[in-house]
Amino acid sequence: MKISFHGAARTVTGSKHILTTDNGKKILLDCGLFQGKGKETDTLNRHFGFDPKKIDCLVLSHAHIDHSGAIPLLYKQGFRGPVFCTEATFDLCKVMLIDSAHIQENDVFYLNKQRAIEHKELIKPLYTIKDATECLALFQTPDLNKEYEILEGVFLTFTFVGHILGSAAINLKIIENNKTTRICYTGDIGRTHQQIIKKPEPFPQADYIITESTYGDRLHEEEYHAEHHLLEIVTETCIKNKGKLIIPAFSLGRTQEIVYALDKLETKGLLPHINVYVDSPLSTNATEIVRKHTEYFNKEICKYMKEDPNPFGFNRLFYIRDQENSKALNKLTEPCIIISASGMMEAGRIKHHLANNIENPKNTILIVGYCEPSTLGGRIVAGDKTVKIFGQEYQVNARVEIMDSYSAHGDYNEMMEYLSCQNVNKVRKIFLVHGNYDVQVNYKERLLEMGFKKIVIPDMHTEHILD
Repeated sequence: MKISFHGAARTVTGSKHILTTDNGKKILLDCGLFQGKGKETDTLNRHFGFDPKKIDCLVLSHAHIDHSGAIPLLYKQGFRGPVFCTEATFDLCKVMLIDSAHIQENDVFYLNKQRAIEHKELIKPLYTIKDATECLALFQTPDLNKEYEILEGVFLTFTFVGHILGSAAINLKIIENNKTTRICYTGDIGRTHQQIIKKPEPFPQADYIITESTYGDRLHEEEYHAEHHLLEIVTETCIKNKGKLIIPAFSLGRTQEIVYALDKLETKGLLPHINVYVDSPLSTNATEIVRKHTEYFNKEICKYMKEDPNPFGFNRLFYIRDQENSKALNKLTEPCIIISASGMMEAGRIKHHLANNIENPKNTILIVGYCEPSTLGGRIVAGDKTVKIFGQEYQVNARVEIMDSYSAHGDYNEMMEYLSCQNVNKVRKIFLVHGNYDVQVNYKERLLEMGFKKIVIPDMHTEHILD
């Protein structure tokens, strides 16, 4: 049996890992887009490094675009096998993949207008809305914690991993040549204590583990301090400085957690009398899906909902879909909070809000999640004094605040706690994915101290034998 890595190898995005059985069956674990790689992003996304037509089935851990966003392209290039995921993940993919296709088409449309002027060859989008819509027919949704035979001799069990709504670790039991091999791909590991989602569940004993390592070298701020920190930032920006608080946030997970935190402050009478705008059609759609799947909610939010049945809405909170209403926010002079996608600030309406607000020292940019270093968000996190937005240079005069307590990724203590359900003497090998290499090296040492024997940090398009 072999495993090869075609994304999220010594980097954070583009998750794609292929398990090849001894009888030649190929199981793809996740199929995500690379994000924030500058000029090479498009090339990385267009070339898988494998033949999609030879993939027998795809198992999807969760709906984030860096894990699911290349599925329409896989379909476009000939994949026709089943896609297995949880029901909540499928519900989210139905809106997120269509939205991703819309972005692909729009970006290429505007790019081709410029290329036509320069007499350059026109390019095609990675995939279209038609591709995204048609690939959804391949999805199947097994229940959590139930074993399903997805190929002859290959059995799948999803266990909840606490990252976002519907996220699941992929547990495979493969029986061939009178031998049983157990493999777990954790996907992204959630927090022990999240605002909304339940904590991760233990997973069955594995022989081989493929696991993320995003925050393998850091610890998050405690939740108690996070709420107070958020209120301090809101008060400093909107009341003392009379400015705008701009929060770039991923449409799924991060946006709902920020809104819920503000909702709790409003319920307690602590939130200043200012308007809050969620400016993203995808965020609005994702929030509706989150409302639907309360089976993933933790005890704290369920208890809170007895007091406030709508934890994602209050009187001065406005969800904005229409583009004209989005543009109108840039003309506002009064203090307010604007939450907008994307979280890494590489696309979407957030770039317009940054362009209009980043040079004003009264304003604050609050970063609440991971930003790939090469992205616009990554450069702002790194403290760059000037950044380019839409090709124009802007001075970063706004205050920049960072709160990683709202991250949906576990820190190294939380990831190690998740792995502690395993008997280290029975785990033959761990593969670290979804992390930058220097972080992975640090995390590897921590796992060795836990007692795990062999830790591998695979590089792109490398193949490893599972002996």
